[in-house]
Amino acid sequence: MRKLAGNKTLIYALRLTALVAAVCLFITSCSGKSAVEAKHKSNTDYSKPSTWACFNDDGGNPKEADCFLICPTVYVSMGKSKNMTVSDPTVRPSFTNAINDQKKLYSDTCAVYAPFYGQAAIEVYDMSESEAESFFETAYADIENAFVYFLKNTDGKRPFVLAGFSQGADMCIRLLKDHGNDPEVVKRLVACYAIGWRVTEEDLAKYPHLKTAQGETDTGVIIAYDCEAEDVKSSLVVPEGKKTRSINPLNWKTDQTPADKSLNKGSLMNDGSEKANMTGCYIDPVRGTLKVTDVTKDDYPPGPSCFSEGEYHVYDYKFFFRNLQDNVKTRLNAFKGK
Repeated sequence: MRKLAGNKTLIYALRLTALVAAVCLFITSCSGKSAVEAKHKSNTDYSKPSTWACFNDDGGNPKEADCFLICPTVYVSMGKSKNMTVSDPTVRPSFTNAINDQKKLYSDTCAVYAPFYGQAAIEVYDMSESEAESFFETAYADIENAFVYFLKNTDGKRPFVLAGFSQGADMCIRLLKDHGNDPEVVKRLVACYAIGWRVTEEDLAKYPHLKTAQGETDTGVIIAYDCEAEDVKSSLVVPEGKKTRSINPLNWKTDQTPADKSLNKGSLMNDGSEKANMTGCYIDPVRGTLKVTDVTKDDYPPGPSCFSEGEYHVYDYKFFFRNLQDNVKTRLNAFKGK
């Protein structure tokens, strides 16, 4: 009899535990909080406002969507750690300036969330891929941690745009490799603007849930390209022998159909002004890169030493600024119309 009573007590306890777990799961799902968890360890506490360059920045006007925006490389190590220290006051002005520049593409449509993170220094790009990877993994651990915090602390029903340029674009693609198939991300992601990085056939084969944009209005997709002069055969972003998947930001085609400069609604100039119809472009059928047709190497030098003449990487989004800005609205409208 004692054994039977003990069994009944155990069964009751197990049923009660299961009931409590089910109730907790129900409450979590009803609250809209994210079930996505980070896969990499980061020591940065993103519950602190000081770890965000901007958090829910809607410019004073309510927006219909959010944007998780990842900063490009601004950190120069100068003999210090090859990963930026998140609290370093000497880097924050450059970081914030870059975010303020980038968010112009998205802030008409989205409230912007941009984390400070331990990004890899510009010198890391002079290393071999195998040497550099540990520094990018450190940067990514922060980004993933911030992204999970973002998902858990925003309305689970609101659509969001994932966006970044250069190192920021690399981080975006890493996020989608790890989390692009998570149900919440699938449900909420309007599109990923990974400007200035590559998406290779090997990436798509290994991560079949990754989808590159095929037109102007598809959603849940990656918009990616990297700019270069017509005679360039190798670059930092797309080394010779590799091929990337791109979409043309003027005609929204994925083949080599040329887009005339008349389609270009507005480029940002070096002095901060804006000019319409400045340049056209087409996709290289061999490299998959975006060939820019109406500018010169002298007028648009490559910038940091890790880039060579004819690599227009630092102008990737500036050349096609207004077309990209309009496309964010177009894809959000398409997403809402699903």
